Amino acid sequence: MSAERLVDQMKMGLDAPICLTWELTYACNLECVHCLSSSGQRDPHELTTEQAKTVLDELRDLQVFYINIGGGEPMVRRDFFEIIEHAINNGIGVKFSTNGAFIDKKNAERLAALDYLDIQISLDGTDAATNDAVRGQGSYDTAIRAMNNLRDAGFGQFKISVVVTRHNVDQLDQFKELADSYGAQLRITRLRPAGRGADTWHELHPTNAQQRQIYNWLLAHGENVLTGDSFFHLNALGEESLPGLNLCGAGRVVCLIDPLGDVYACPFVIHDEFKAGTVLADGGFTKVWRESDLFTELREPQSAGACASCGAFDACQGGCMAAKFFTGLPLDGPDPECVGGDGEILLASVPVALTPRPSLDHSKPPKQKVHA
Repeated sequence: MSAERLVDQMKMGLDAPICLTWELTYACNLECVHCLSSSGQRDPHELTTEQAKTVLDELRDLQVFYINIGGGEPMVRRDFFEIIEHAINNGIGVKFSTNGAFIDKKNAERLAALDYLDIQISLDGTDAATNDAVRGQGSYDTAIRAMNNLRDAGFGQFKISVVVTRHNVDQLDQFKELADSYGAQLRITRLRPAGRGADTWHELHPTNAQQRQIYNWLLAHGENVLTGDSFFHLNALGEESLPGLNLCGAGRVVCLIDPLGDVYACPFVIHDEFKAGTVLADGGFTKVWRESDLFTELREPQSAGACASCGAFDACQGGCMAAKFFTGLPLDGPDPECVGGDGEILLASVPVALTPRPSLDHSKPPKQKVHA
């Protein structure tokens, strides 16, 4: 099957998602300013251990071969190892994202003993000043300590996961060098205006000039760097496409299960408008994936809308649905980071007060100031 036919088939949806992200908890020891899920406090209604295992059994029967586990910080859950071991024992590979706070020497050895497990350590700067400005004081040292423990335990090739911002674009070479020094693989992803990122995106997202810098860097290094296909909007910059699928996979090949068991079209649109159902209802996840009205609609041919007259539409496919939604742009309009500048022009006419807000916010309450 040709790559073009494969993409066309994916646009119509598959029997099971290729990439399923499962946020195990909203609890987190950090308060990253760009957190996609506005995590911080645990939700008392998050799935129990047995409910989580039931979902995994269903995913096994659907022949989902791997899942991305995140949070919050997934290792906060006391049943974390029980859940991932249940997945692995059922033939489901696990990739989990972590800030590294709980990867001490003992846990690193336990993780290294597991098969079909991949780990992504989140790091947003190659120095403490750059990283900690986004992820919180001490988080750089925490991530480095976790990577040292994984290396010493003989874990093998873990991943360093970076959200690219205007403050760390110039560190891409250094990120690659850091990953190579650990025998790790670098993964860079796009900053989305979701969760707490909705409040910080305007000041953190790369400039138009930096978008071209990212594109050129990926052309030079993309074969050895993972992106999660999150930069496909940059394909409008030239005739040469970046590695990966050139499409928005929301509800087609990807989706998200949140800590409460609600299913969303993708990890970047935790909002009621993109909630397709719940794994706790009759029919479980399978019925949501195959029969929900939202996913059925997303799998229909999409209009190019305002981008129809743009010669670059076939290259960029109009960009990211979540980025458009949370910046108040029409879903059939240009990406807010459209490299042609069309999104930037539209953004100037969108009142901030009218942009959608994330439906859930589990951020920790502001600390009370103590007055003498």
